Order: sequence, then C-alpha cells, then structure tokens
Amino acid sequence: MFYQRHLFFCTNLRDDGRPACGDHKAQELRDYAKDRVKALRLAIPGGVRVNSAGCLGRCAQGPTLVVYPEGIWYTYRDERDLDEIIEEHLLNGRVVERLRI
Repeated sequence: MFYQRHLFFCTNLRDDGRPACGDHKAQELRDYAKDRVKALRLAIPGGVRVNSAGCLGRCAQGPTLVVYPEGIWYTYRDERDLDEIIEEHLLNGRVVERLRI
C-alpha cells in the first residue's frame, strides 16, 4: 500500500440549486487540510494522501469527506474541525464521533 490513508473531499458544485459541498468552501478547506498534512510530514509514502473528489452522494450532509481504508465519513465546517480530524483520526487513530456521518 503506497499510502496508509486517503482523504477524499467532495468539492462538487451544482448549478441547479441542490445542495453541494462546494457551496461550503470545500475546495478551500481541502487545500487547508492538504497543507496541514504536508506540514505535519504525513504526506509521504506510507502516510496520508489528500484528494479532491466529485460528488460523493452526500452533499445534503456536506461538506463531506471520507477517510479510506476505514470508510469513515465526516462532515466539517471549518479549519478547527479539520484540525480535529487530522489530530484525532490521522495521528491518533481515533474516530471523531461528533463529526461522523
């Protein structure tokens, strides 16, 4: 396995009025998470990869991200929520239940 974990951030935008993760600064917050993972030196082979994704089908609960291989889904609102996911889940292996969907 090249990476231990992958984070997939829905960054989908819609033009038909339906909810979309991209309506909640998903791309900007994904970029923040990617920078944090790099700063913590987790973005290495055997570490963590942060990816953008199209619609993951849960935009009504968005913004959303999913952590693989565990298949844990999260919602988040800001950098503090992402910091908590990175600290607790990625560094300490503990699911952040208050953000889990």
